[in-house]
Amino acid sequence: MRQSLKPVSRKAKSSVELLSESELMQCIEDLCNSKAEEFRMYGYENVTGEQVWACVSENYRRGWPRLNRLVNDILSLKATRFMNWLMISVYKNDSEEPLKRKS
Repeated sequence: MRQSLKPVSRKAKSSVELLSESELMQCIEDLCNSKAEEFRMYGYENVTGEQVWACVSENYRRGWPRLNRLVNDILSLKATRFMNWLMISVYKNDSEEPLKRKS
């Protein structure tokens, strides 16, 4: 005989509160700033939250993932992956500079 699972909390179920888009973006920004601060603790002094977001969001060209994946991608970002992304982006920008000057 199967027993039904009982909720851990005995409180009445409340309605789910959804974040507005601006609140959600603020939470994502805070996560990116937190990850940048973590990298600064490792000795990477000039890392910004905007750079962390640019690194992570590069994989989202086809659309945004679910929120849990997005948070996981930010929090599990390793310094080696970030530094590889940073070096590649520097090389890309350097190779685009001569093209812009010719115009």
